[in-house]
Amino acid sequence: MIKMINKLLLTALILLSCSITYGQGDIDQLLESSLEDANKLMEAYTNPFMTGFGTGLGSGWYNTAKAHKTLGFDLGFTVGLAYVPDEDLFYDVSSLGLNNTSVASDNPFGNQAPTIFGPDQEPRFEYTYTDDNTGLSVTEQFVGPPGTGIEDEVGFAAAPVIIPQLGIGIVKNTDLKIRWLPEIDLGDDGKFKMFGIGIMHDVKQHIPGIKLAPFDLSVLVAFTDVTTTVDLSDSADPSTANQSGLFDVNTWTFQALASKKFSVLTLYGGLGFNRVRSELKLLGDYTVNDDAGNETTISDPIDLDFKSGGARFTAGMRLKLAIVTLHADYTFQKYNVLSVGFGFAVR
Repeated sequence: MIKMINKLLLTALILLSCSITYGQGDIDQLLESSLEDANKLMEAYTNPFMTGFGTGLGSGWYNTAKAHKTLGFDLGFTVGLAYVPDEDLFYDVSSLGLNNTSVASDNPFGNQAPTIFGPDQEPRFEYTYTDDNTGLSVTEQFVGPPGTGIEDEVGFAAAPVIIPQLGIGIVKNTDLKIRWLPEIDLGDDGKFKMFGIGIMHDVKQHIPGIKLAPFDLSVLVAFTDVTTTVDLSDSADPSTANQSGLFDVNTWTFQALASKKFSVLTLYGGLGFNRVRSELKLLGDYTVNDDAGNETTISDPIDLDFKSGGARFTAGMRLKLAIVTLHADYTFQKYNVLSVGFGFAVR
C-alpha cells in the first residue's frame, strides 16, 4: 500500500520533472515565459491527490469511544480510501488566472484538463511569446500531463492511505495514540516516513447525570505528518544531481466520539472536523531551452502549498473476538473515506 501511495506521488513528481525537460512536449518554453502559470497548472493537477491523501490521514484514529484502563493497549493497522469526487477529475483552466497560457482549440477536454486522477489523455495548451529575431508574436502549443486513468481501470478514483497505530491507556480514562513508521527506503520510489500523536479522553466522567449511562463518550485531538522524498536525478547526467521531489502533508483531527457495545459488537460514531496542510516541491536546478537553443537554468521551479478541511461525520462498527479486533467505518465529508482494519486490544 505504501508503494501504491508512492507510485501515485511519483507519477505526479515525474510528470512535473519531465515537463521541465522534454518528456511532456514543449512545456519547458512555458516555464521560461511564465513560471507562475506552470505552478498554477501543476497545483490544479495534483490538488485531488494532496487533498485526498491528507483527508485519509484524518481517519482510523478510533474504533470505540471507550478508553483503555491504565496500561491497557491496542495495536492495529487501518487501510483507507479517500474517494475523489467526479468534479475533481478535471479542473477548469479558465478559472486559474493564467497570465500567458490557455487551452488550445484542439484540446480534447474543451476548457478543462484532467487532474492526476482524470483520464489517461494529454490536454493541449498554448502560449504566446515574442520571437527575438523577427519581433513578431508567436503562438505555440504544448501538451500537459495526462491523468493516471485510475477511474477507467477500477471504476472509482481514490487516494489510498495505510496507518499503523498504537494506543496506550495512561491515566483518568485517557488514551495516548501513536502513529509511527521509520524512514522506509523504497529504492527508486523514494523514501517514506510517518509520525502521528493523538489524545482520546473520556468526557462522560465529567458530566453529572450521565456517568452511569450505558454508552461511552469521548473527545479526540490528533495530528499526523507524512513526508516523502523522491530522487529525480539521472546518474548519466551530472547536471541533474540535485534534482528531487518533496511531498509533505500534515492533518489535524478534532472529533467528539460515542460508542455502544453489544456483546462482541461495538457501534461507534464521531462528529468533528479536520484541517489538512500539505506541500509539493520540485527541488534542484533544471535546464530549459528556447527556440534559438539558448539554455536557462531554473532553480526549485515548483513550490506548491495546499489547504483543505471541513466538517466530518463517521459511522462504523467493531467486532472483538478475545483480543482480536476487526473494524470498518465510513466518514462523510467532501472526500468521503472508507476505512477497514484489524488489530489487537488488551484491557
